[in-house]
Amino acid sequence: MPLLSIRDLNVRYGKINGTNDVSLDLASSEVLALIGSNGAGKSSTLRAIMGQAPYSRGEIELEGRSLSGLRPSEVVRRGVGLSPEGRRVFPDLTVLENLKIGAFTRSTEEFEKRLAQIFAYFPRLKERTGQHAGLLSGGEQQMLAIGRALMPRPKIFLLDEPSLGLAPIMTEAIGEIIAEIQQREELAVILAEQNATWAMRVASRAVILELGHVTMEGPTEELREDPRVRSAFLGI
Repeated sequence: MPLLSIRDLNVRYGKINGTNDVSLDLASSEVLALIGSNGAGKSSTLRAIMGQAPYSRGEIELEGRSLSGLRPSEVVRRGVGLSPEGRRVFPDLTVLENLKIGAFTRSTEEFEKRLAQIFAYFPRLKERTGQHAGLLSGGEQQMLAIGRALMPRPKIFLLDEPSLGLAPIMTEAIGEIIAEIQQREELAVILAEQNATWAMRVASRAVILELGHVTMEGPTEELREDPRVRSAFLGI
């Protein structure tokens, strides 16, 4: 049984379809890339998993149990964490206060232990514990968004456009951190990205979305060699 299963997912915003019959599976400890241009349905898929976007048809199951109708806080309690597009840290709160918000499911003792682990992954955040999040650089804000989403120890980690607005060197650094965390914590990861070249280096398997539809899927090594993928997404 897959850890996460999505079947025939249809997300609608008024008369506009965010996704059209999207189906995919995610195995335990797998890193899956959702690749597509802006408006392809990547964020809609992640938002539906988190309970942030109602869907008119389809089913989402985590470990065989439906997530349908659950509030985002309940989805977090089930074991899903999201680092959203644009990071969305609370700019007027400190780094520590942002991380505390992410740990709402944890006791004080658990929070302290988890905080030490997050600071081990992101030493720069530890150096800026009392600094307002709005004063951090874009890369530091991305680290904070990732750390906040990881505070509850999720089974599945969703990242929405983590490379957006970052310099290439910072994008590579974020990719290395994601790989380290995934391996150490044996997380399952869904990485939604327009930067297909980078995403296919981070992920072992990819699903390509176009206009809300799944058009291709498979191991990233194979997709990188497909002429259609090379032309449309890799610029080769």
